Amino acid sequence: MAIRLGDEAPDFTAATTEGELNFRDWKGDSWAVLFSHPADFTPVCTTELGAVARLKPEFDKRNVKPIGLSVDSVQDHEAWRSDIEETQGTALNYPLIADEGGKIAEQYDMIHPNSDAKLTVRSVFVIGPDDKVKLTLTYPPSTGRNFEELLRVIDSLQLTANQGLATPADWTPGDRVIISPSIDDETARERFGEFDAEKPYLRYVDAPTG
Repeated sequence: MAIRLGDEAPDFTAATTEGELNFRDWKGDSWAVLFSHPADFTPVCTTELGAVARLKPEFDKRNVKPIGLSVDSVQDHEAWRSDIEETQGTALNYPLIADEGGKIAEQYDMIHPNSDAKLTVRSVFVIGPDDKVKLTLTYPPSTGRNFEELLRVIDSLQLTANQGLATPADWTPGDRVIISPSIDDETARERFGEFDAEKPYLRYVDAPTG
């Protein structure tokens, strides 16, 4: 069954490069990014794991814990680790799940038979502190992901959570945000101060700080 936005992220216990862990306990009240890879010792995956390792301080700033997944063994992960450090210039600094039986891949619908009957596609799940799925992305096995873009999306998710705000196209931190149509003008002024209304439904305001 497909995982949809707002669904509770399936819990699991698995072997990883940092020992056996229970996903819910490991995540705690943080955000998490769970992202899957088709297989170990593959070129695109190697660059992706290195990219996330380099960006780990940025994830930490946002209280986000990254965790990777491949259907290969912990032993293969450990052997792959040195290749990642050698070719990408950074060591693996977050857990990599060994989903040898594909159970977690099935729980999260990471295997798409029309793409490949056996390999996990490049799935991404952003999971909030409430254990609910906030974002899903699916890339084909041949296309590497843009993790800088993922950080931008997380910034938007964290800014707009429960505030009645949304972010416009191509938004980056520091840009103005949009007031949700569900909030009337009077409430918007009380909550955010004065705003610019280009249309009754399109109202811009500076992003809240602090």
